[in-house]
Amino acid sequence: MATSRTVICLLRNDLRLHDNELFFWAQKNADHIVPLYCFDPRHYVGTYNFNFPKTGPFRLRFLLESVRDLRNTLLNKGSNLVVRRGKPEEVVADLIKQLGSVSSVAFHEEVASEELNVEKKVKEVCARMKVKVHTCWGSTLFHRDDLPFPHMSRLPDVYTEFRKAVESQSSVRPVFPTPDRLNPLPPGLEDGAIPTAEDLEQTEPVTDPRSAFPCSGGENQALDRIKHYFWDTDAVATYKETRNGLIGVDYSTKFSPWLAMGCISPRYIYHQIKKYEQERTANQSTYWVIFELLWRDYFKFVGVKYGNKMFFVKGLQDKSLPWKRDTKLFDAWKEGRTGVPFVDANMRELAMTGFMSNRGRQNVASFLTKDLGLDWRMGAEWFEYLLIDHDVCSNYGNWLYSAGIGNDPRENRKFNMIKQALDYDGNGDYVRQWIPELAAVRGGDVHTPWNLSSASLSHAHVSLGEIYPTPIVIAPEWGRHFNKKPTGPGPSRKGRKGPSHTPKQHRDRGIDFYFNKSKNL
Repeated sequence: MATSRTVICLLRNDLRLHDNELFFWAQKNADHIVPLYCFDPRHYVGTYNFNFPKTGPFRLRFLLESVRDLRNTLLNKGSNLVVRRGKPEEVVADLIKQLGSVSSVAFHEEVASEELNVEKKVKEVCARMKVKVHTCWGSTLFHRDDLPFPHMSRLPDVYTEFRKAVESQSSVRPVFPTPDRLNPLPPGLEDGAIPTAEDLEQTEPVTDPRSAFPCSGGENQALDRIKHYFWDTDAVATYKETRNGLIGVDYSTKFSPWLAMGCISPRYIYHQIKKYEQERTANQSTYWVIFELLWRDYFKFVGVKYGNKMFFVKGLQDKSLPWKRDTKLFDAWKEGRTGVPFVDANMRELAMTGFMSNRGRQNVASFLTKDLGLDWRMGAEWFEYLLIDHDVCSNYGNWLYSAGIGNDPRENRKFNMIKQALDYDGNGDYVRQWIPELAAVRGGDVHTPWNLSSASLSHAHVSLGEIYPTPIVIAPEWGRHFNKKPTGPGPSRKGRKGPSHTPKQHRDRGIDFYFNKSKNL
């Protein structure tokens, strides 16, 4: 009788059954499949430079929900998710020893050094124990092998060149079919308990009703979100107009947390868009979702090209800048008490929900690096700690960009906090939502409380320096926008149902941010 073959599928940032090459391959090559997720203790220590917690409470909750969801999905397919606490290389070695029938270990390849180090150690274990290794690439829209560049060193250093090349010369692969049934676990293998936040010495976060991301982790929730955003509400058809919003759930796709953990496949999103375009409408908004997925791809491939340079203080350009490490200034930034309301509102939203809009991220990063002159890695590591949707390449790539040492077609890009605030939160609704101390300051005046008369401040029950801080910095260029009232209805509308709308003159700001010659942002 032939001995049974067992494949261990080591899952990391690929917590899904749909479009998952690991399961597709294992189903063909094994009698028993061990879907394995390890809670790696290295994910629950401090960040590299500044020792912030590596995994914050909101991301951990989202991860635990995603792991539970995948276990339920696999149980319905005749399988189960094996969960262990420990380093993947050690857990894999123990399972190979325990089972005695493991023919292969399969996993998706990652990009950054910590993940690559795990892969290296797993390969060493397998070589020592005479077990084959099967690897796949599955985290990007375009497959690494389909890029129109002879070698990753030839990846363009400007996004537009990359985008034009892949759009004209590459195609997106079809999704892998979702298996109806999966081959079972080997007999007698315990599935293992999914830990709680407390088990991992983390605190359970408090849900804030103001959150723009009140969603749960997991593949099923991700698929539901696509159904809602595309097919139930047609929100995708106005994405380009609403994506710079600040309040509510539907101003943007909100796919990023599920993409970061691999609960949803970028290829699946792409093919759903193509189906939507065929059956409903194709416009700039439907294209723009693909445009943003391509940015995500680009940062991943930049990570492959540059490796650890992504994390170096001098960045991809090897540029020395006189960064400061002023903890007083940094604390004011991270705690949302800089005295600049648009910055503070965004930083408080991040701290209290684990989420921040794309518009907010660009602004607070510019403020930290350009207005305060602080080491960009302090900001990047703070985001790594708190963001639900932290993706190492996108996070560090965007911070390098803001710091002016990444893939940047132009120098000295600096956001004007007051202009941005008036453009995107013209009536001040967003700021008042997150800074209750300023709740009685009306309209756009809330963005510059230090400019109000003492009578106006007194009327609004605001005492600067006591109730709310005086600004830690006032950039000279802000003065051009003091006392200016926003034109039109104001982009930020109250309420969860109505997405914030971008004023007409700023609808292409996403692309302007990267390519416009004007410095007046």
